[in-house]
Amino acid sequence: MIVATWNLENLFTPESEFGPTSQEAYEAKLGSLAAVIAEIGPDVLAVQEVGSSEALDDLVARLDGDWHVALSQFPDRREIRVGFVSRPVFDDVEDVRDFPPLLRPVQVDDEGATIAAANRGVLRVRVTSEGRPVDLATCHLKSKLLTYPGERFSPHDEGERARFGAYALYQRAAEAVTVRSLADRLLDGRGGERAVIVLGDLNDEPYAATTQILLGPPGSEIGTEGFERPDQGDRRRLWNVAPLIPEERRFTRVYRGRPELVDHVLVSHALVQRVIRADTTAQAPPSITEFPSKRRNASGSDHRPVVAELDLAAQPLPADT
Repeated sequence: MIVATWNLENLFTPESEFGPTSQEAYEAKLGSLAAVIAEIGPDVLAVQEVGSSEALDDLVARLDGDWHVALSQFPDRREIRVGFVSRPVFDDVEDVRDFPPLLRPVQVDDEGATIAAANRGVLRVRVTSEGRPVDLATCHLKSKLLTYPGERFSPHDEGERARFGAYALYQRAAEAVTVRSLADRLLDGRGGERAVIVLGDLNDEPYAATTQILLGPPGSEIGTEGFERPDQGDRRRLWNVAPLIPEERRFTRVYRGRPELVDHVLVSHALVQRVIRADTTAQAPPSITEFPSKRRNASGSDHRPVVAELDLAAQPLPADT
């Protein structure tokens, strides 16, 4: 089973506010995206920054074979959302947005406005692979690229930059807790039996605090001494496959010339020993700045996908109890 996650970067149709300014630019973008998807050959692809179902349908129409599409019904104010494109049919679909109980609303601006739900919905689907159910959840956490009042990308002063950096961090952390709450429910303390995969644009690197929230109990990360030693935390953990990506390709975005791994695939204990490989695509994305509108007519994406191949057929997964 090959799974992947990819931020498609503002996949809008040309007539939309944020879409390409010409049909030619739109067609070029679709062609570029479809070529990469064909190259990685996923069974299930998690996607982010889908501006409309029509745009995603246009992309899927360029792929060979039969595909099934699921999109979150909770876009952000720019109308971008997460979704899945899958060869297997969806056995179940769930759209999650609200923060979990006990997590209070978080402040998001200088006026004191608060939110109690993720800015973009978290979508969970279930597919069957090799006769076993696999739950996959995708998310797109709050960006580190800050937007200030009046749609500004530059602050009035350093105090404003610091405050809005904090607001973004509050939001990203709360959204990470929301995704982790969903993972807890899917794992149900039986991570050795349950095939659970969390994929998406976490908008931060593997050791960032918000990314670490998603892992659950600390310890046993891939590449550490604890990885080969089972313990009680394995039932609730998720493992980031990032250490398995070849070091020279261990990034998915380039911000002002600095490579960053901000897109991730996390798997449960039932799957972590079944990961055959993890990688990104060979072609590096372009370097970006905090002014995303400059790429409105760009072909391709400013991210590259993370791909993980899992061998679910080697041995039967343990039966659910």
